[in-house]
Amino acid sequence: MNQVEKIENSQTEKNALEKDPLLHIKKMIQSCIQCGTCSGSCPNAFAMDLTPRKMWRMVLMNRKKEIFQSKTFILCSSCYYCTLRCPRGLPLTEAMNALKEIAAKEQIPRYKQTTLFNRCFIDSVRRHGRVRETEFMTHYFFAMKNPFISFRFAPLGIKLMMKRKLAIQIPSKGTAPLEAIFKKVEEVENR
Repeated sequence: MNQVEKIENSQTEKNALEKDPLLHIKKMIQSCIQCGTCSGSCPNAFAMDLTPRKMWRMVLMNRKKEIFQSKTFILCSSCYYCTLRCPRGLPLTEAMNALKEIAAKEQIPRYKQTTLFNRCFIDSVRRHGRVRETEFMTHYFFAMKNPFISFRFAPLGIKLMMKRKLAIQIPSKGTAPLEAIFKKVEEVENR
């Protein structure tokens, strides 16, 4: 395949993904035999409103609305049990992560809080090379635009500070020790 064909195929795939964002996930799980091993292996299945097996069936049936009304993919802890035990060797954890990415890209209201939490966490790691908990949570609560949410967590924060598990740190810009790594990842993802 020459370079022009590769570019044309890439553009065709991008157009298809714009029309059906689940297309990539469907390709990952198209050979699912609905055996239920993923659901049986999942340590979080008890808290999910749909089992992972049902989730994959909905993806294959293109039931996007029901998928994004569910909390199943958000509860995935990326333990890889489903992927390791799948008799077909399907990348199920990657598929769950892809659903999370779609929810974040499309800014689905139900998942905004989770997306915001993840973004604030990564920003802290990017700035300092590790999470600075007090700064991270402060940024998160400010980004939530609801100052009363933080009061729910105040007793826990005080307990953690009293046990010296949480340090009070002065906010800083940091030296961004991981900036080069983050830029490289962005470069690779945008190809």
